[in-house]
Amino acid sequence: MAARPFEQRRVVLGVTGGIASYKAAWLARLLTQSGAEVDVVMTRAAREFVGAVTFEALTGRPVHTDLFAAGQALDHIALARSAHAIVVAPATADFMARAAHGQADDLLTACLLAADAPVLLVPAMNDRMWLHRQTALNVAHLRELGYVVLDPEIGALAAGEGIGAGRMPEPETILAHVGRILDGDGMFRSRRVLVTAGATREPVDPVRFLSNRSSGKMGVAIAEAAWRRGAEVTLIAGSMSVPAPVGARVVTVESTAAMRDAVAEHLPSADVFVMAAAPADFRPAEVANSKIKKSAAPKSLELAPTDDILLATRELRPAGLITVGFALETEAALVGGREKAARKELDLVVVNDAREPGAGFAADTNRVSLIVRGQEEPDVLPLLSKTEVADAILDRVEGLMRAP
Repeated sequence: MAARPFEQRRVVLGVTGGIASYKAAWLARLLTQSGAEVDVVMTRAAREFVGAVTFEALTGRPVHTDLFAAGQALDHIALARSAHAIVVAPATADFMARAAHGQADDLLTACLLAADAPVLLVPAMNDRMWLHRQTALNVAHLRELGYVVLDPEIGALAAGEGIGAGRMPEPETILAHVGRILDGDGMFRSRRVLVTAGATREPVDPVRFLSNRSSGKMGVAIAEAAWRRGAEVTLIAGSMSVPAPVGARVVTVESTAAMRDAVAEHLPSADVFVMAAAPADFRPAEVANSKIKKSAAPKSLELAPTDDILLATRELRPAGLITVGFALETEAALVGGREKAARKELDLVVVNDAREPGAGFAADTNRVSLIVRGQEEPDVLPLLSKTEVADAILDRVEGLMRAP
């Protein structure tokens, strides 16, 4: 089940004339798949790189190209006023220079002058053009005007120019920034959210470890959703099978003790703490200094319990902190979740029943029940994508923020 976070949103996607224009086609597809109505505006130079029919096929909507087309003389007004966001990707040096000086000599620059919606510019150009003082001045002025201007990535440049700063970020990264400018002005704006994700590893010897099947997907989805809503997000990441989320500050750890220490360091400045990681419950009582040979392996491995990170935070939590825990159970799931909420003094517990199809580790979906402080009955959710579960969790956190 695909999440569609941009339902009933209209996005104007401006495409200017650079080799990175081909990436804009994939961005148009991602925006459309996310539920947005996408109106593509192409400059004349952009049409030298990608045909308008490509964008029409991907969005299912007509492409706009001409400021003075017959019957479309006020397109720039209609497009700008109906948009919830305007995204220009790629934004060339020439386009940003014209936009910075308030020119309106084509449909796209005219849209910017007529818009009240937030504007996201995604530069892409040769590294020398990006580093030129005039470009730097134009970018600084655009930011002063209130436009969000991403920094280009460092990577391989066109025409054999080698590696440099000027590469357009990947469409998935741009999509995350679009989400933030659409949804980042609510209760999470400027809140500090601390999230843990993934599995910890407890060393047996220098090459072996004990761990679990956690992929980190649920924690990353929560970090992504919180950042999209405007939060400043710190992710403490154990072993994960998914990329780190865009926008979050990421602290990588290996063991449960390292995760405990990282949580203790960052918790005092947090407004919301979500313990979505799956720390190992046990560690070897002794760690071998060298690789244990198979021929000399012991018949048994003595284990010792690891620290309970969430329990250990009770004395460290700042006033007003909202604390969210997870409970993965195989029987009497709600009973176990309520016990955990009471014992660890949690505001919200996300209860997983590992026996439910599509739930638990590694899956892209989850079926959870939410036990919320002050609420007598749990919220039992259907099978959802982990992105949708993350939003459901943060909706309840917002409710707790509003509570007296």
